[in-house]
This record gives sequence, C-alpha cells and structure tokens, in this order.
Amino acid sequence: MNHFLRRALVLSILGWPWISSPATGEPFRPVDDNQVIESLPTGAGRDARQRELRRLRSELADDADNLDLAVPLARGYIALARAEGDPRFQGYAQAVLAPWWDLPQPPPEVLMLRATIRQNGHDFDSALEDLEHLLTVRPRHPQAWLTRAVILQVQGRHAEAYESCWPLQRSNRLLAAACLAGAASSSGHAEGSYDMLHRALLQAPGARVEDRLWALTGLAEIALRLGRHEDAERHFDAALALGVRDIYLLSAYSDFLLDLDRPQEVRRLLAEETRSDTLLLRLSLAESRLGASELKQHVSMLDDRFSETQRRGDQLHQGAESRFRLELMDQPAEALRLALDNWRVQREPVDARRVLEAALAEGDLEAAAPLITWLSETGLQDVRLDKLVQQLQEAG
Repeated sequence: MNHFLRRALVLSILGWPWISSPATGEPFRPVDDNQVIESLPTGAGRDARQRELRRLRSELADDADNLDLAVPLARGYIALARAEGDPRFQGYAQAVLAPWWDLPQPPPEVLMLRATIRQNGHDFDSALEDLEHLLTVRPRHPQAWLTRAVILQVQGRHAEAYESCWPLQRSNRLLAAACLAGAASSSGHAEGSYDMLHRALLQAPGARVEDRLWALTGLAEIALRLGRHEDAERHFDAALALGVRDIYLLSAYSDFLLDLDRPQEVRRLLAEETRSDTLLLRLSLAESRLGASELKQHVSMLDDRFSETQRRGDQLHQGAESRFRLELMDQPAEALRLALDNWRVQREPVDARRVLEAALAEGDLEAAAPLITWLSETGLQDVRLDKLVQQLQEAG
C-alpha cells in the first residue's frame, strides 16, 4: 500500500505512526508481571512512554479483562513497534486484546485495532469485514474509513479508496488531503495530488507534529515519483527537522540517498540502526557500495533473519527479501520469484519496482508483462518505473 497513507492508519487513532507486523503468528502474553519481555531502548522522549506502558501492564496483570487498561496498552505497544522498528510489540498488542479478539462482535475500540492488525498481516478480507461491522455501528468513524481506504488502495481499487477518504473531511482535513492524495496519485493524478497535499499542509500550521511528519514524507514520495528531486529533498529535510524518530522516514530518505548514489550519508544516518531489518537492509546496501568492513556481518544477519521468516511461513517481508537477494546476494531468479509473490498481495510503486528490477536483472520481460499492463491501465505515474519498463522493453 502507499506507505505514507499507511502511516496514517495509526496517526488518526493513536497519534503515533504506522505499526509493524508481528514477528510470529502467535501473540505473546507474559505469565507474570516480573517476566522481562523486552529491554526497551532508552533516550529522550521514550522514558515517560515506557513508564506508562509498565504501569498499564502491571495493572492489567491483575485485571486482564479491563478494557480501559487493555486498549491504551495495546495502542502503546503498536506505537512502540513503529517507533523502534521491532515487530514483536505488535504481537504483544494482540495478546493484550486476547479476551475480546475472537468475539464475533467485540467492542468498537477492539474491532478497530483488530482490523488494523489484520490489515497489517495482509488478512485484508477479515480486516474489511471488521471495518464494515464497525462502520455499521459507527458510520462516522474516521479511522475505519481511513483503514478501508488503505486496504482498497493496496488491492489496486483506487476509485473505491478515493471514495473512502471523503468522510475524513469532517474530522481532519490534513488527514483527508493525504488520504485523497495517496489514492489519486496512484491513478494518474500525481501532480494535482502533490499540489493539493502541499496546500493542505500550508493551511494547517497547528497540525500535530506526527501529522506534519506524515504529510511531509508523503509529499517527498510523490515528488520523487514525478522526478522532482530537489522538492523531495526539501520535504525530507523538513520531516527530519521535526525530530521525531520514524523508521519509515529513515527508510524512505535512505532509499532517496541511495538512488542519488550518496551511500556515505546513508551510512552516517544508519550506523547504529541494526535492530530494524528495514534499516539494516539500507545500511548494508550503502556498505556494499562503500566496500565497508561491516558488510559481511550485516549481510549474514539479514540472511539469518529472512531465513527465519521463511521457516515461520511469514510472507510479509518478501519485497524486502527480494531486494536483498538481488542487490546483496546476486540471486536475480530468487529475487524475481519473491517479488512476484509479493506483487500478488501488495501493489505499491515500490513493489512494482522490485518486480521490474528483478525481471530486468534476470532478463525476463514475460514475467513483468502483466505488471506493465497494470501500470498502463491504472495510469500510475513514476519516472523510476517508466525508466525500468523502457529498459525491459529494449532488452526484450
């Protein structure tokens, strides 16, 4: 799905960015309050949040069916999953919601969180069912409309996604503008979407920092698809200047720097970022271009992590692994297989890029033909994809 739109899923309900997917299929619940489940990173802005999570976890241990405790704790874990790039915390969030998880009609707060977690796990049909139930009882629920828009967009149903964005106008105009821009920019209206979102941001000087971060990152991404690198860098710089730790922003900015052959900047930016697979991949890509001594160790770490996800049957990271296999392991055939499997589930520009790059490396125009047809039919604008399509057709 459109990444900057996906981030808004949690922004509107939590005030925090997008959540990561669980590391395992089974939610984990500590057996007692003294059990250490994870050593949380420390630093400015984190300690107060961690104290609050510990307080909620302690109180919930004595009253596991207390919805008023469970919902904020689950939200806190979801926020931490995003902030630290550690997907295990989403599994903890699901465990917190266990008393209500399997109910046919859970409380609306749980229904929304369950839909979001299912959406993140690519269980789109179940997530849409949850959202339909929620909108039946809460027809003006902004988070439900936004999540629905995101799922429809990832499925390539851009017109339906666009319609789902409109109800957001009642609650958050910046959120609505970003939602509309995400859907419209994926269906032939990138220029207009960029202008609309830019105006909305200028007209919302009092917007939350998290909302501004998300809108700026979205503007940067649309600018990149239009080939406007200076605009993209300006928006990335503004987003970074907000001082909010955001895994996706760091990933997107690193990709931008790598595309411009500025690996040294990526290495400086991500030197200590090895906990997150997403950031470790970008760091390793930069190190490979620089001939860094740490590359061998980091490639081995990534190989182990991707192998573990395959053993679990986890298919959520096939796009990232495709890039790893192509650019760091020189395995274009395997990269193409993974990219095509990923494309059957997710149809974002970045997923299209993984397929086209792997097909080009493998010399397999036929494998990419359905995707190329899809790009033409949807009107998706992306100068990087256009270049790859041209190279494939010339090679074919």
